[in-house]
Amino acid sequence: MGKGRLEAFSDGVIAIIITIMVLELKVPHGAEIGALRPLIPIFLSYLLSFVNVGIYWNNHHHLLQVVKQVNGRTLWANLHLLFWLSLIPFATAWMGENFTNLPVALYGVVLFMAAIAYFILTRTLISHHGQDSTLATAVGRDWKGKLSLLIYAVAILLSFVNSWFGCALYVLVAIIWLIPDRRIEKALRQ
Repeated sequence: MGKGRLEAFSDGVIAIIITIMVLELKVPHGAEIGALRPLIPIFLSYLLSFVNVGIYWNNHHHLLQVVKQVNGRTLWANLHLLFWLSLIPFATAWMGENFTNLPVALYGVVLFMAAIAYFILTRTLISHHGQDSTLATAVGRDWKGKLSLLIYAVAILLSFVNSWFGCALYVLVAIIWLIPDRRIEKALRQ
């Protein structure tokens, strides 16, 4: 089957996720600049989540550029990814309102599970298109994906020691993925 419906559905879900997150930013009750101070952790949580969702959207788009078709397994793997991404607004809101060990760790669990789901989606697509496909060549050993999973696991554990340590590692993973990954674009040019 074609990939168009999967792309359109995924884009719609991701747009809704971002919309839900921004709706969590409540207007302060005062008109002075000091009224914004309590919103700082909420805004920073939103910013981190917006960047993470944006990274997934961008990589999902690139992943599907090299895909010619999808199958039922791909649809389920994609839904699995969207499920974990759809939990980001909840985890973001909880972490923003309560920057303590458990909310920060749960935020990491959601990011960790989304990364696993993306890995499964990628492997499902490679299985469907073959180990000699452009996608398989482009993904290669996927060191960024594997490194991200490791950092998330460490960050979740560190969140129970100090919330800031865990969150700093979540930011590190986002920075790693903000560095453009040209593997798929390069494979498409060949």
